[in-house]
Amino acid sequence: MKRSPELKPNFWDGIVALAVIALAAAAALTVWQSRPESGALMAVVSANGQEIDRFVPADLENEPRTYAHNGYTLTVTAEGGGLRVAEADCPTQDCVHTGTITRSGQSIVCLPARIVIQLTGGQPDGDAVDIVIG
Repeated sequence: MKRSPELKPNFWDGIVALAVIALAAAAALTVWQSRPESGALMAVVSANGQEIDRFVPADLENEPRTYAHNGYTLTVTAEGGGLRVAEADCPTQDCVHTGTITRSGQSIVCLPARIVIQLTGGQPDGDAVDIVIG
C-alpha cells in the first residue's frame, strides 16, 4: 500500500492566510465603523412616491394631521411616543390596523391612498435585530 505524501505549508500558503485575515479584518472594521442614523426621530409622509410632509412626531401631540390622496383620507395622530393612523376611509383599513410605530425604519402604508408614513433618524435600538437570514 502506498503512503500518501505529507503536505507541508510553504511561504505562499502563509501569504494567502495573511491576505484572508487582512480582508476579514477590513470588512469587520467597515461594518463596525459605519455610522447609524442619528438625530431627532422624524416622520416622512409620501403620497404616490413624492414626499408631501416631514415633521417630528411630537408635533402631533395637540392636533392630528389629515392627508388626502387618490380619493381617500387618513388622519394621523401621535400616541405613546409614536404615530398611528386613527381614521381612514379606505376599504381595507390596513393602515389603521398597523397600530403605533415608534422606531426608526417602521412605516405605515395605505395602498388604496398610496400614502406611506415612515419614521427616520433617531437613536438605533440596541436590542433590535439587524438582519434575519433564512
